[in-house]
Amino acid sequence: MARKRRGASCCADGGAMEEGCKVEAIVPVDERGQMVLPKELRDKARIAPGDKLALTTWVKHGKVCCVVMIKADDLVDMVKDRLGPVMKEINK
Repeated sequence: MARKRRGASCCADGGAMEEGCKVEAIVPVDERGQMVLPKELRDKARIAPGDKLALTTWVKHGKVCCVVMIKADDLVDMVKDRLGPVMKEINK
């Protein structure tokens, strides 16, 4: 497997899709709307105390059908990767 460049999101270059999606865990939501990410998943995803996660949704036919959590830092990197070249062109 190719090494990703430092600071790059695993989703930025399609790397995550090469291996596919899978269900990692099924977690209950309590009466206050809280849930716990299992330790094994936090370790695997390198999610540490204090990390911020961006929740994104996919809406289909007016209903949310998918909720995805992305580390906020990775989301910022993905946006910079996509918009950086565009902004350079605009600022010429």
